[in-house]
Amino acid sequence: MNDDPRVDPPLIADERTMLTTWLDWHRRTLEFKCRGLSDTRLRERSVPPSPMSLLGLVRHMAWVEHVWFRWVLEGDDVPSRIKSLENREADFQDVDTASVEEAFALWHAEIDHARELSASLPLDAIGAGRRHGEEYSHRWILVHMIEEYARHNGHADLLRERIDGVTGE
Repeated sequence: MNDDPRVDPPLIADERTMLTTWLDWHRRTLEFKCRGLSDTRLRERSVPPSPMSLLGLVRHMAWVEHVWFRWVLEGDDVPSRIKSLENREADFQDVDTASVEEAFALWHAEIDHARELSASLPLDAIGAGRRHGEEYSHRWILVHMIEEYARHNGHADLLRERIDGVTGE
C-alpha cells in the first residue's frame, strides 16, 4: 500500500480545523485500509464468531455518519439505507449480498453531507434531534466521530493484516 493519500492534521490550528482535519484523516484511513482489495477480500470476515469485515466497517460507518449528522445534528429522520429496526445488524451481517460499489458510494455521500452540514454550524450548536433521549452538541459529535473511526480503524488494521499481511498506520 504505497502512495498514502492522507494529509496529516496540523500540529497547531483552531479548534474547528483540528477536529475536522482529524475526522477527515480517520475517514481517509478507513478508505486507505480498503484500497486495492477485491470485493471478495473486502467481504472476508475476521474470526468466528465475529461478522466483522472491511466492507462491514464501511457500511457501519455510513450508518454512523447518517445517525450522528442526519438524525442527531440535523434532526432529519430519513431512514438509513443500511440498517432498520427489523435488521439492526445488517451493516455487518449482510456483506455477502451487499454491493461494494453501493456501500462506498453511500458512505461517501454521507461524509459529503456531514461535511457540508458541519461547516454550516458553530461547534457549540445543539443537535436538532436526540439519541436515546439526549441532546448533543456539534462539538461532542465531532469528537465522538473521531473516536468511532479511531476504534474501527484499529479493527481495519487487524483485518487488513489478516487478509494480505499489510500493516501500517
